[in-house]
Amino acid sequence: MEGLWTSVLVIVPSALLGVLIGLTAGVLRVYGPAPVRKLTEAYVSLFRGTPLVVQVFFWYFALPYITIGGFSIVLDPIEASILAFGMCSGAYQSEYIRGGLNSIKRGQIRAALALGMTTRQAVLNIVLPQAFRRALPGCGNEIIYLIKYSSLASIITVNELTGTATTIAKNTWRNIEVFCTLGVYYLVLVTIAAWLLHLAEDALSVPGFERPRT
Repeated sequence: MEGLWTSVLVIVPSALLGVLIGLTAGVLRVYGPAPVRKLTEAYVSLFRGTPLVVQVFFWYFALPYITIGGFSIVLDPIEASILAFGMCSGAYQSEYIRGGLNSIKRGQIRAALALGMTTRQAVLNIVLPQAFRRALPGCGNEIIYLIKYSSLASIITVNELTGTATTIAKNTWRNIEVFCTLGVYYLVLVTIAAWLLHLAEDALSVPGFERPRT
């Protein structure tokens, strides 16, 4: 069970960080000034274009060698995992947010401006809530992926589910039982996350436009 709680300790902060970064980067990519848009585009290109395992290695092994003013940042394995997963997830989620924002007609912003709102107020209070509802299924799908690729934390000595299972398999040689059980654990986590995401979709749905029930 210790490995399960360690996985949750990695997954939950990573998911929250990813959503926060995704929202921020998505809004800036659509409504930010040109230099900021270019910076966020570069961030997305970097983190979507490089393997996640390389990013995990960078934050854990390479970051301590970068010194600024004589100081370096050293992250423990869990911190490095959360940062790597959150930054990578945020890059993908910003794409869903950007798509949601672009799907909202610009006439809504012009109407808000005519009513005396600023552009920032119009985006945050009118456009973003609608865009987030439309982007939620995609963002939720990215969270599901995050649960599964959290297993990469084991390569930098985090004893989460996969790391614990690998240790048990090495000590007992019962590989079939251990890794089948590991798969069941991840399936349960994904099922719970999918259920929670469906609840979130229902809670944020607009009357008359609810998600079709199966």
